[in-house]
Amino acid sequence: MASFNDFGNPQVAALPAHLKQFIVEQNYEHYTPVDHAVWRYVMRQNYSYLKDIAYYPYIPGLTKAGLSIEKIPNLQDMNEALAKIGWGAVTVDGFIPPAAFMEYQAYKVLVIAADIRQLNHIEYTPAPDIIHESAGHAPIIADYDYHQYLSYFGSIGAKAMFSAQDFDLYEAIRALSILKEMPDANEDELKKAEDLVAWQQENMGEPSEMALLSRLHWWTVEYGLIGTLEEPKIYGAGLLSSIGESVSCMTKHVKKLWYDIGAIKYPYDITKPQPQLFVTPSFQNLIHVLEQYADTMAFRIGGAAGLKKAVDSKNTCTVVYSSGLQVSGTISEFKVDKSNEPYFINTTGPSALAFNNRQLYGHGKDYHKDGFSSPVGKLKGHEKPLEDFSTGELDVAGIINGESTILDFESGITVSGVIKTITINEDKIQLITFIDCFVKNKKGEVLFDPAWGVYDMAVGYKIISVFCGAADKDEFIEVAHKSATGTHHVQYDVRTIELHQLYQQVRNRRYIGGDLGFLGNVWHVLQTNHHDDWLCALEILELLDHEDAEQVLAAEIRAFLENKAATEPELMKLINDGLYLIKHPIEQNLIF
Repeated sequence: MASFNDFGNPQVAALPAHLKQFIVEQNYEHYTPVDHAVWRYVMRQNYSYLKDIAYYPYIPGLTKAGLSIEKIPNLQDMNEALAKIGWGAVTVDGFIPPAAFMEYQAYKVLVIAADIRQLNHIEYTPAPDIIHESAGHAPIIADYDYHQYLSYFGSIGAKAMFSAQDFDLYEAIRALSILKEMPDANEDELKKAEDLVAWQQENMGEPSEMALLSRLHWWTVEYGLIGTLEEPKIYGAGLLSSIGESVSCMTKHVKKLWYDIGAIKYPYDITKPQPQLFVTPSFQNLIHVLEQYADTMAFRIGGAAGLKKAVDSKNTCTVVYSSGLQVSGTISEFKVDKSNEPYFINTTGPSALAFNNRQLYGHGKDYHKDGFSSPVGKLKGHEKPLEDFSTGELDVAGIINGESTILDFESGITVSGVIKTITINEDKIQLITFIDCFVKNKKGEVLFDPAWGVYDMAVGYKIISVFCGAADKDEFIEVAHKSATGTHHVQYDVRTIELHQLYQQVRNRRYIGGDLGFLGNVWHVLQTNHHDDWLCALEILELLDHEDAEQVLAAEIRAFLENKAATEPELMKLINDGLYLIKHPIEQNLIF
């Protein structure tokens, strides 16, 4: 990213570099008059319907999030509004990796796709767009309990283990969503992309922590209901931003279940309507369920179980010793004793050491470019863990800078050599660096040879946490999982540009005023060159009907729309809903 605009928002300004790589410019001027009309139609329909079935903070939350029914939101306006409730927003290019998405939430920053759905996907799009992200997510975060849940979920999700299959599925879904938003998408390519997503979903193997967390996220943040099973209210962004599914989800055909930890057993398909939804009695219950699952995750349980998840993930992970030392790298193997307690770990490839998520000086991945290995556990004959030794106890044990020593671990590991330095942080010994060092196991096999250089021995009697990603992400510079696939940006032909101009003329009349007579000319060009269009016709009829003018023209347009609704089933609901709002307009004081 060439430059970075924090919009004067403290949350956005605090984002670390590894998250800034996903941010793109909103390029507000690229939105067309048709785009603004799509936004306006969806928002008017949403307000009309959702004012009765959305969780009550949604409607006032629109203004608190800096949103207007009349136009696509400007990111600057949103950030000024969101800053008042301790949040921010950035625009990104479509789907971003789940781990990054979660971390944005932890920083209390909404991730908003810069693009907007095409008119032919006005009811729902599988691709993230500015309607879903801003009109779906932003208004509900004005609720304190909910935004606490959202940021807490992000902090937990950012530590979740993910697999290679997770990333392959993410790439397949991203590619499919991009194709579906392309107006000239090839049907064969679409079929291949859909088949690939289906194959990936069916061949995920044992679901990772991230896959299971994503289910909880889906059934709450995206498709959640709150209240009672009989009369639930919508708070999930996927429903709030879908004028089709927000209606269908309330029918008896969609099963309503209480939200508890059992929701984790329900996978989801983003390309289809959901067969069941989950109802929570309160947002506090969401946190309770999240805590239940978090208690099973590697970052909380550590030990052999956590290390196994790290090995299986084949991604950069961080192992946290009881001393607080953090070892980041690809965990290749670990050894356990008869009690299943780890006593030796090994990473391969670039690795780094850190404390409190800050890299230790001189211990970056350039220095530890070939990996890192170290024992875990207590010294033989010492009940007290080595990390807690006082200066006097170190002297008694012969652990003195510049002198030779032999450290015998309960596991049988022996470390012998000359101590170069002892690293201590917050009264915990974390690292002992040796020269002329041998490390051997109880069979006498060499695990480290002096010819290999300086040996850095991690200190800690147990592994208390294991999580995905590096401890100091900015120093480690993890960019490998940023997708190389960009979203599609339409190149408009002369005919489409003419249609944009017609929409703009109608838009100008609504906001600037003036004579209505020219709308007849707009209608004539629409009928001649753009007979398939219905939304511009609807907007013209709205202006004519509200001002009780040009009734012959209004009757002609109404007849055209009614005929189109009757003969084109896919447009029937869209047009009829639009006609309903012309008869039952939103009060002017509510058009914020």
